[in-house]
Amino acid sequence: MAERSTAAVDVADNSGDEPLSAKADEATTDGTAEAQDSTDAGPQEAVDEPTGSDGAASAPDLHSGHKLAGRYRLEECVTRLDGFSSWRAVDEKLRRAVGVHLLPADHPRARSVLAAARSSALLGDPRFVQVLDAVEENDLVYVVHEWLPDATELTALLGAGPMDAHDAYQLVSQISQAMAAAHREGLAHLRLTPGAVLRSSSGQYRIRGLAVNAALRGITSESPQRADTEAIGALLYAALTQRWPYESDAYGLTGLPKGVGLIAPDQVRAGVHRGLSEIAMRALANDGATASRQEQPCTTPDELARAVAAMPRIRPPEPTFTAPPEYQRTTYQQGTYGRPAGPGVPPTQSVHAIPPAPLQSRTGKALKWAVSALLIAALGLGSWQLAETLLGRDNNSDDPGTTQTSPKNGDEVAPPPAVPLRITDAAEFMPSGSGIKQEAVPNAIDGKPGTAWITPRYQGYANFGNLPSRKDGSGIVVDLGSVKDVSGIDIAMYRSGQKAEVLAADKSASAPSSLADFPQRLTQLKTAGSSLKETLTKPVRTRYVLIHITELPSDDTGSGYRGGISEISVLG
Repeated sequence: MAERSTAAVDVADNSGDEPLSAKADEATTDGTAEAQDSTDAGPQEAVDEPTGSDGAASAPDLHSGHKLAGRYRLEECVTRLDGFSSWRAVDEKLRRAVGVHLLPADHPRARSVLAAARSSALLGDPRFVQVLDAVEENDLVYVVHEWLPDATELTALLGAGPMDAHDAYQLVSQISQAMAAAHREGLAHLRLTPGAVLRSSSGQYRIRGLAVNAALRGITSESPQRADTEAIGALLYAALTQRWPYESDAYGLTGLPKGVGLIAPDQVRAGVHRGLSEIAMRALANDGATASRQEQPCTTPDELARAVAAMPRIRPPEPTFTAPPEYQRTTYQQGTYGRPAGPGVPPTQSVHAIPPAPLQSRTGKALKWAVSALLIAALGLGSWQLAETLLGRDNNSDDPGTTQTSPKNGDEVAPPPAVPLRITDAAEFMPSGSGIKQEAVPNAIDGKPGTAWITPRYQGYANFGNLPSRKDGSGIVVDLGSVKDVSGIDIAMYRSGQKAEVLAADKSASAPSSLADFPQRLTQLKTAGSSLKETLTKPVRTRYVLIHITELPSDDTGSGYRGGISEISVLG
């Protein structure tokens, strides 16, 4: 009987159960990663490349229009090699594009591919392209995954030129955090090439082929964390220099000159950010040594993510504005509207006639005198009223029975109403060095109440599942761009019942990352309702404001807890 399994991938489970990879074969993380692969092509899959695998079964002989499980219609074959093929397909049931990997059920790697797909699906992390189905039926094994038509492959981005410092920082930050989360669940990628990284239209990076791409090609590693960390370092190196950090060319990039060894990115190309160059070299460590000038090598994605988080935040470049086009007068303004061209002037050429000076007629002169008289009369009337007002005020001040209302008599002038301050940036509060929903942080400052930064569902305990990495809670740090006077806050919470507080960093802080960096308290720690509002009696001088969540409310499942922030407004 054919075996069929549909993987559910909606919710991140942080319940503390055994790693997800324990539920599948260990064949996804235990060999040596390929150092060089052929260039990936197309926005979703790799082109044909030789792998030299022995005894592999031939790829299934399918064609466009073939339908799997009565719903997945194959459209275009994008890869065919080593006994398997990859397709762009259409899920006719849900009317959406999907990707499909196909191989015979008797293929020597069919078991490991199924195991890798099911492990990856159980992770449910939105930073990875999700596995939607893993099926064995009719002598075929196929894996269905998301297809992102609006995403751009990193190979194409690197082909256009080196990235600026901010884009390269976002790349290494997001990819290292995502891979650190995967390795905590026992999952490795082992084929993290430019073709495996996609950037969405919103600027978020997505990783495809977690565990599955390596299983399809029979790639294994004795040190999977080291292999993935070095792969991230190679991606950062390529982003900074548009060069591949090895002697051979790959992925459309030129390799380094032969015989010179690994040289730092800031020595390959002028203007490279020094801190990012150092990070790339620390990730590209070999055999315990490092090409970095000072720091120790990063040997795991978690160490790399911590090193990136410890860097001063790199701001996006200032937007450039193009000069407006030169003002062009219309034919009416040029005095030619409705007039025929003069003799000897081509029909397409306008005649620049000079209009007569305004108000030169007899009527115009009369109008000017009338306006002048009205202005003189208005000036005289205004002067008389002003004098009368001043005299009346002096008389009132001499009357002993009149009390003047002024600040000298104890009345305070009402302060101007608080207005929202401009938030230039926001980031997830990550005291442990790892985030949970960093890609959703912009939803809390976009001015749209319908969007929100929402935590995953935690089980068993309201304080983020009692996980050691979440002992200091989570939240969002907003950056006002410069030190400002903060007089209040108005925060819309995603759900009532969250235990939260609002703290501010010292005005001299540059990159606060721990609770100790936020010594100024704007609110007390308390259980918030649907909103968290506070007006301060005395403004606080700060640049960074932390909305700190320590406990989450129940999500009505009986054992799960989830919270979040819908919109943040800092008043000044």
